[in-house]
Amino acid sequence: MLTKRLFFALWPDHRQREAIGDALSPSIGQVEGRAVSRGNWHVTLVFLGAFPEARTPALMRAVSDIPVNPFRLRFTTLSFWPGPRVAVLETQSVPPELTRLVELIRAAAEAFEIGPDERPYRPHVTAARKVKPFEPIQLARPLGLSFASFELLESVSAGGVVSYRLVKQ
Repeated sequence: MLTKRLFFALWPDHRQREAIGDALSPSIGQVEGRAVSRGNWHVTLVFLGAFPEARTPALMRAVSDIPVNPFRLRFTTLSFWPGPRVAVLETQSVPPELTRLVELIRAAAEAFEIGPDERPYRPHVTAARKVKPFEPIQLARPLGLSFASFELLESVSAGGVVSYRLVKQ
């Protein structure tokens, strides 16, 4: 059975990626690690993992009617997460619209035998991997990003490089 490594995410547009880069540039130089490619920046909503390719159309139908009430994320801090050893842009709060969106996508995924994620949802943008520990860095200015849709993405590894490919909006 062919599988793809899939996840649902908020996928920034070009203008938003520029804003993320501008917000990171004063701080990311203080972080020792491997920077994540600008083209890979996203906010994961629900990670599915290895998912049967043949069931992808049914998954898309299952989430097609999920409403997305527009919301804004306000990133304020570049933080170190020790478990995965990553540097992430973090928010101080999660808008209720985003919490509801994640709940609805998780419920749809459970119908495909994707186990529930018991961890609290923490929206973030991964800025660097294989990072050495550092103290949280406040951004010079908070970064506000607005979203009104979500996407299904595939994680593709080739030659030791990971990239994300849009499967379906």
